[in-house]
Amino acid sequence: MSDTEEYTNDDVEQHIPNPTGKNQHKDCPSVDDERVAEILREYHRRNLTNKRLISKLLLAEHGIQMSEATVTRRRKLLGLHGSRTTSCTLPVTIKRQLVLDQMAKDPARRQGPDLIKEGIAFACGVHISRDFVTAEMRQHDPTGFELRDPTVKKILRQPLVALGPHHEWSGDGHDKLSSIGFPIWGIRDKWSGKWLGLWVVPNNRLKTAIAYLYLTTIENVGGMPLQTTTDCGSETTQVFGLANALREEFAPEYSANDLPPHRFLRSVKNIVIERGWLRVRLQWGANVKIWWEEGEGIYNSTDPLHYELVQWLWPKFIQEELDHLRERLNNHPTRFDASKRLPSGVSPNVAIALAAEYGGTNCLLPVDLTVIHHLKAALGGEKLLRFVSVEFADHAEMVFETLGIETITSDNIWDIFTKMLPLIKQLD
Repeated sequence: MSDTEEYTNDDVEQHIPNPTGKNQHKDCPSVDDERVAEILREYHRRNLTNKRLISKLLLAEHGIQMSEATVTRRRKLLGLHGSRTTSCTLPVTIKRQLVLDQMAKDPARRQGPDLIKEGIAFACGVHISRDFVTAEMRQHDPTGFELRDPTVKKILRQPLVALGPHHEWSGDGHDKLSSIGFPIWGIRDKWSGKWLGLWVVPNNRLKTAIAYLYLTTIENVGGMPLQTTTDCGSETTQVFGLANALREEFAPEYSANDLPPHRFLRSVKNIVIERGWLRVRLQWGANVKIWWEEGEGIYNSTDPLHYELVQWLWPKFIQEELDHLRERLNNHPTRFDASKRLPSGVSPNVAIALAAEYGGTNCLLPVDLTVIHHLKAALGGEKLLRFVSVEFADHAEMVFETLGIETITSDNIWDIFTKMLPLIKQLD
């Protein structure tokens, strides 16, 4: 175009970027927003690095609008890198030590490369490539791969079906640690596979304690499911009564004949929770017994003070471990299965957050939480979950605080026991 030619209005409009002046991401938080930074760090720790998925989760879970490109920029500014970048930039010695440290937390050698890789991300916020983790594990523990080779016969299963999150909760006890005095109870969502609760309890055959945990789950989630399933044990009869009474009160539109509030199943048929227990045992339960046996020669079960201190210290440790394990399991993406009718290839937390994208409908039934609170108190309250008296627990907590130890771990628990014992005796 020559200097003498004039632009028409049409020419000008064609060359104006964003002529309306509207910014589709005007509500995106600023770069210095510390809340957003913490959320992105938490997603990184949860092994979520896909920019598209993070953008969706920010909106679904926090109401934050952020484009995929902005997610990438913010992660880069925060130094949050995926396994490819980390593998190229982090020294081999550091990567190797991270792998070895995580392997040391699994003395039963049940965790494969995927779980070791995931554990490093959860513990340190560092993502290392699976190839590197596999190579290191083969070098330092080649027989571990043979131990993890599945050789057991599998029961023929039918595909699971559920409408969406909280359509059905599955509850059951886990007795693998009962031999050392610490039984477990858990509740799992059928559609997503999410663990809604994992607790160490004095007795997982006590019906009032199980009913209390059922109500606690309702309180924590903010509602009740359409249906609950448990095995046929006598400890679940009170859950049956509560499920029926609560749904009749708060959701009378659902027929108990067409959709029972509670179903009893034989253990081999209650596969939602049974499959979950397998992962708990393989990833954690086998290790707990090894850690317990390290106290041989230190702990005398016939000494009343020894016994009471262990009953305070070990449930505290186990519950912290269960909370950590539950978080890991709920953030672990399952293997994709095209034949599966429920979500696969995605973690339970993501499936629930983006339920509609995976064909699910949130079935949570609202209830009056004040009623739930009163029912919990009527059952007996927190004393149902106590292993020791309130007085001893207060003394033990006071002594523990004097040690200046922040976290009980598998490496220091028996050392803590040894240090606390004489101090507890002084208080008697």
